[in-house]
Amino acid sequence: MNGIALDLGIIQIYWYSIFILLAISVASIIIYLQMKKLKIDEQVFFDLSFNTVIIGLIGARIYYILFNLSYYLKNPIEILEIWNGGLAIHGAIIFGGIYLIHYCKKYNYKILKLLDIIVVGLIIGQAIGRWGNFFNQEAFGAVTSIKELQARGIPQFVINGMNILGEYREPTFFYESIWNIFGFLALIIIRICPSLRNGQLTGTYLLWYSVGRFAIESHRTDSLMIYNFKMAQIISVVLAIIGTILILRGILKKEKIELYHKEGLRNEL
Repeated sequence: MNGIALDLGIIQIYWYSIFILLAISVASIIIYLQMKKLKIDEQVFFDLSFNTVIIGLIGARIYYILFNLSYYLKNPIEILEIWNGGLAIHGAIIFGGIYLIHYCKKYNYKILKLLDIIVVGLIIGQAIGRWGNFFNQEAFGAVTSIKELQARGIPQFVINGMNILGEYREPTFFYESIWNIFGFLALIIIRICPSLRNGQLTGTYLLWYSVGRFAIESHRTDSLMIYNFKMAQIISVVLAIIGTILILRGILKKEKIELYHKEGLRNEL
């Protein structure tokens, strides 16, 4: 598997970078269209589309490096080589989420509503971004057989790409990408509901993604670890609990929570 999409001599363009850029672009378009539909000032989108993406990428890289610190201390120059992989989505969620909370508090915006708008684009962006892992031959699972992969209906080109060092591997990146596509469709359908409350889309995203990630992570063999535990599974449990609380909050306290489809983003004084 060649991870380089275009070799211009001095400059090399990697498939990983292309898919990350594509993921960000598609997510941004979806977020922009929804903000426009809800009559939210375009400046909010432009502020967030730059700052949140940059902070999210930095967070994703820092998170990954911290769990591989001994390696990067010996190879510090590789810290900057993000085209070789090494972006952890949980790091992006944590860092990006912290920035969004700060942004909303600064300008008196509704935090949960803004998150509701963002998560729909985020999950399809995650589905697209996972294909960068395919070309880097990472985010894979245990050794398996070609017959087993074919029996599951996995496309042949994916199977071919999972032949790593002469052994076929579980394409866990593929499983997660498909799971996220279905999650995107689920969020689109739920978003149509006229009685939807602020925070419920975010809760659904957190629960959906976390359940799938926890299950899929159990099959991965290149997970980030803390002692004998897979860090992604620990984070998934925490996020799933938060997601469940947000969903139930919108059901049990719906009289006190604003409808998602109400136009505008600023809190009323």
